[in-house]
Amino acid sequence: MANSKYCESLSTHIRRMSIEVRVGKTPLGGSNPVRVQTMTTTNTNDTFATVEQCIRAADAGAEYIRITTQGVKEASNLENIKRELIARGYNIPLVADVHFNPAAALEAAKHVEKVRINPGNFVDPRAKFENLSYSDKEYQQELERIEEKLLPLIEICNKRNVAIRIGVNHGSLSDRIMSKYGDTPDGMAESALEFLRICKKHQFNDVVISMKSSNTRVMVHAVRLLISRMNDEDMHYPLHLGVTEAGDGEDGRIKSAVGIGTLLADGIGDTIRVSLTEEPENEIPVAQKLVAYFQNRDTNPKIEGIENIPYNPFDYCRRKTIALGNIGSSNPPIVIANLKDHQTITESTLKAWGWILEKTTNKWNRNDIAADYIIADKSKVEKSLPVDDLPLISDDSRKFMLITAQEFKTQKFDSEVKFIKVSINNFADIDLIHLLQKDTKSTLLLETKNTNGFAEQRAAFIQLINNDINLPVIVSRTYNDSDKEAFQLKSASDLGALLIDGFGDGIIITAPNINESDICSTAFTILQAARTRVSKTEFISCPGCGRTLFNLQQTLQKVKESTIQLKGLKIGVMGCIVNGPGEMADADYGYVGAGPGRITLYKGKEVVKKNIPEEDAINELINLIKENGDWKE
Repeated sequence: MANSKYCESLSTHIRRMSIEVRVGKTPLGGSNPVRVQTMTTTNTNDTFATVEQCIRAADAGAEYIRITTQGVKEASNLENIKRELIARGYNIPLVADVHFNPAAALEAAKHVEKVRINPGNFVDPRAKFENLSYSDKEYQQELERIEEKLLPLIEICNKRNVAIRIGVNHGSLSDRIMSKYGDTPDGMAESALEFLRICKKHQFNDVVISMKSSNTRVMVHAVRLLISRMNDEDMHYPLHLGVTEAGDGEDGRIKSAVGIGTLLADGIGDTIRVSLTEEPENEIPVAQKLVAYFQNRDTNPKIEGIENIPYNPFDYCRRKTIALGNIGSSNPPIVIANLKDHQTITESTLKAWGWILEKTTNKWNRNDIAADYIIADKSKVEKSLPVDDLPLISDDSRKFMLITAQEFKTQKFDSEVKFIKVSINNFADIDLIHLLQKDTKSTLLLETKNTNGFAEQRAAFIQLINNDINLPVIVSRTYNDSDKEAFQLKSASDLGALLIDGFGDGIIITAPNINESDICSTAFTILQAARTRVSKTEFISCPGCGRTLFNLQQTLQKVKESTIQLKGLKIGVMGCIVNGPGEMADADYGYVGAGPGRITLYKGKEVVKKNIPEEDAINELINLIKENGDWKE
């Protein structure tokens, strides 16, 4: 395993120090703020449409704008786009997005401030997911071939002060890399390092790296692993963060925050892009809110320094706990609704948390997204409502009792399951530690009031592991935001970061200024984004770009409307095949643009139906799902 140090500190927020990279008049890395960016979805040869979209994004606050550059013709037109933007008073740095075509990269470097290349396809052919075998000599020859192809780009970029982004995508690793390192964070890190070593050898330092995946765990682990290995090789290049194919709406925002926020929380990242299947300008305020949440983050009270961590930060492994009913061990993390401060708990309140009253039986039923437990006083529930079959956690319940750490120490409780409210301060009490080590009936509700709550709660989990306490832990956080989007981004960053590292057997989100149903939906979406609990269909959809040959936003909505009931299935909706087959390797079914008005359908990585007319494609997708026995009405 690589050196486990991937950030400056686990106990306080310290920005990772990277070198400064010139990107026009807006440098990144070093002491510069975290920059936000987006990407156009227009045809690059349509100068007017692309310029108009760039202006909307710039007015929204974008600091860089990436433009699809499929070929030399598109690369050449970047000159016209740049000229028109400057004529209108916008000298925003442009980034050419190049796949498969070194010639296009060389032409683009004449006109823009940064060129993004993908090491998975810059020299290597498009992956066919074949297992290849190389001798050491043959593999070295492949690396020499990469250097030969990359060197002309380095030379022109060096001459013109143009930056290069080495953009690794989990979905487009080469067969060469996957055959040697696997379709893994390890493979992603090595894919980047092969190119970085060439840049370093030729003393070209205007380099930015990205490690992206639609899988938040893979994305986080790949970035951490790359940093660790760069440290070993004395490399300090800045990082571009993003979750690919995040989707739209709530799902896209929360999934992006889980991945990007986990890294920003540890001071990692120099520029970010939130990839939404929406208009490019919609991405910017989301990115700005994410960056702002971690800007100048204080840690108060101070947390004792953490030198060694008792878990692997480069691979997912859930903290081992005992099982208490449906909590802990191999059970998926639970969601608890906190209605403790509600003066009155009505039928609509409980419905917002997924509990439906069946009028004929006067019993409660749960939908797929429903709180597993409810913290509430029975006396607060409207008198007309039944309470016996509700899983209420309260101070006076014999079944699910809520107590403090001090009460646990000093009193005897005869209850089925005890929920003990604790914070990191309680773990300084040796007597309490000894009691928790022997206890087999309690679930801990881990609270925090620290200004850096994520770091404090992570430190608390580390103390639990080091003290051999294997009780389940529910992570509790409170947010006072009235802006739903800000609330979602913050809670997804804080809770997702813990879940990514295998910490937490459930979550409680308290947000007095947010609608109850939105809190409930956010909680379950965070668990799904962190890949710890599936409660609905997951849509892996790219944001679209100039390669997309159909209306991606409208198509995604149609696919959602047709398949939203298929809980547990992952369905990919991709504008083109650059990353489609690879990113959809984790999906059950894929809907991919194959040409103007033509769609290709996948089952996993396998092409099943080619070049279907777009008007027939959704029905064909439904038929494909039915043929494989995965359809539910």
